[in-house]
Amino acid sequence: MFGSGSGGSWWIILIYVGLFAVLYFLLIRPNSKKKKQEQEMRNNIQIGDDITTIGGIQGRIIAVKEEEDAFVIETGPDRTKMKFKKWAISSVDTIKETTPEKKTKEDKLKELQERRAAKKAAKEEKKAQKNNE
Repeated sequence: MFGSGSGGSWWIILIYVGLFAVLYFLLIRPNSKKKKQEQEMRNNIQIGDDITTIGGIQGRIIAVKEEEDAFVIETGPDRTKMKFKKWAISSVDTIKETTPEKKTKEDKLKELQERRAAKKAAKEEKKAQKNNE
């Protein structure tokens, strides 16, 4: 059907290589990125974070036990404490603000001077309005 030469087998090999490349970029790579992000999220939990477990239990972390790879949450109005493994975290619900860049003394001084200048301008504007009335 393809002839007696080995030229037909090269096409089949190229098709398999192309199929594997498509599967890698569509299925394997995104899945490994997602797992890496989840592991990073689980390693960065802190006391006070609000979390949701895989089972749907919501609570606040009150202790992290690194040696056991576990954490303790407090949930509900009766403050029930439960211990879970880190792999049971589905999501961290605490919204963390990104830490602003540390301001140097010069930046703080400049900001203070700008505020003072703005207040002074506002006072002068009020004074001018009173004089016009």
